[in-house]
Amino acid sequence: KGKAKGPKGRKITLKFAKNSIRISFDGKRRLDLSKLGITTFPNCILKLADVDELDLSRNMLRSIPSSIQNFKKLRWLDLHSNQLEELPKTIGRLQNLFYLNVCNNKLTAKNLPEELNLLKNLHILNLGLNCLDSIPSSLGALTELREIGVFDNALTSIPSSVQELPKLTKLNAERNPFPDSSEEEENADLKRIETLYLVQDKDLCHSCLKMCQEERDKMNNLKNMTPSPPKKPSFPLLLTPNSPAKDNQEEWRLR
Repeated sequence: KGKAKGPKGRKITLKFAKNSIRISFDGKRRLDLSKLGITTFPNCILKLADVDELDLSRNMLRSIPSSIQNFKKLRWLDLHSNQLEELPKTIGRLQNLFYLNVCNNKLTAKNLPEELNLLKNLHILNLGLNCLDSIPSSLGALTELREIGVFDNALTSIPSSVQELPKLTKLNAERNPFPDSSEEEENADLKRIETLYLVQDKDLCHSCLKMCQEERDKMNNLKNMTPSPPKKPSFPLLLTPNSPAKDNQEEWRLR
């Protein structure tokens, strides 16, 4: 039996992890371990807990250990597209966290820790594509939150404490089973908030990206379709000094 080729399923060593650190455009140290087929959290990276950003997206992780709290400086945590069924309570101790993406996992409302409301500096939160039938109203304590995604879940309502967050400008709650009869009244505020798609183009496969772009173009075309007044026919050659019909325009008139 030969070993699997390529990075998928590769055991993460400390040396490999060190070589995976990149410096972002704003000088932050980013540990990128995405798309490696990782099934368990690599404990060796706890020795690199001074990084500013951690990307474990597009793997096969089922859980995140409580030791995630050791990443004291962490501002950016991307866990999207794994198989996470819960988040550790200690995630609330990441007081510097600015961005948290747990989109496309298997999270339920029951296993969404209340400690998320301790992330006082959180600006962007993506909970889309999970199994949430409710959102804890305690998220209303995240007064710095600007953007939130809860699309493609099983939500029937959005807590008013979340809708009324003072700095919230973008909310994507599409494709949830909101009751038709009360959606307009109970979720009226949602329509006044700009739609947000937190998944970046670079994270999509070619076919998905093409489909999204086509849908986006269709929507833009519909928005831009405004009736315009009919244009009057223009015959500039009949009016210009060099017009060949200048000397005999009677022949050009409709009879």
